[in-house]
Amino acid sequence: MLKCPECGFSKMEKCRYIVHVDMDAFFASVEQRDNPAYRGKPVIVGADPKGGHGRGVVSTCSYEARKFGVHSAMPISAAYRKCPGAVFLPVDMEKYRCVSLRIFEVFRSFASRVEEVSIDEAFLDISDTYQLCGSPVDVCRAIKERVRKETGLTASVGLAPTKMAAKIASGFGKPDGLVEVTGEKLLDFLHPLDAGKLWGVGEKTRALLNSLGIKTIGDMAKRSREELSRLLGKNGEWLWEMARGIDTGEVENERDAKSIGNETTFEKDTRDRKEILAELSYM
Repeated sequence: MLKCPECGFSKMEKCRYIVHVDMDAFFASVEQRDNPAYRGKPVIVGADPKGGHGRGVVSTCSYEARKFGVHSAMPISAAYRKCPGAVFLPVDMEKYRCVSLRIFEVFRSFASRVEEVSIDEAFLDISDTYQLCGSPVDVCRAIKERVRKETGLTASVGLAPTKMAAKIASGFGKPDGLVEVTGEKLLDFLHPLDAGKLWGVGEKTRALLNSLGIKTIGDMAKRSREELSRLLGKNGEWLWEMARGIDTGEVENERDAKSIGNETTFEKDTRDRKEILAELSYM
């Protein structure tokens, strides 16, 4: 079947231009924006480190802190040991939500379909609206400029014919990047990448695939659908399709919640059943 030279999809289908926008070190960037004294310094947003003995984890850290090996979800005590001179700040979710609302207003001014992935991340389908700005890449540049102008923050953007590729692409240009993957270059982009870049490939699945000689997305694409299905069940079939650039997932304005999470961190480890049940009841 003939392919569209622009996006790589068959000419029976419309060209798809999916944008993934990911704000750069969002919580930490907001704090650096609001307090000039923090700019250029390692900023870690999360639990109180308490001199290296604190409980809890890093929520977000600035790129200056990442140079010391600090990353999101790291125990706050470990982050303190790696970068004791960092600026440690508590999470101010109300402030971050207010900034997020402004950012999503910008997104919706460029696309009729916007899928909120998290407070600082979204997919946009600009297939029907990109002509208003010129080209799909022009839209991405305009989004970045509007976000910067209205919030003082930077965003990294990936543009591709599929959601999976767009998300991966946005991570390659961080911070403040813009990476375009055209339909004709989609497999050239995906196949050299580590198999762990695909959604659904965690550490255990990645280790299993590596043990079978499947280290890259290209290695996965060379295997048969049946083999991956035997190894990984239905997820294997889905990954086989992703590895071959087959991704028809749509950008959804509203999604049903798949889960709800809440957490707390005790000051000390405990096996006290009453204390634990009381906290669970509160949560």
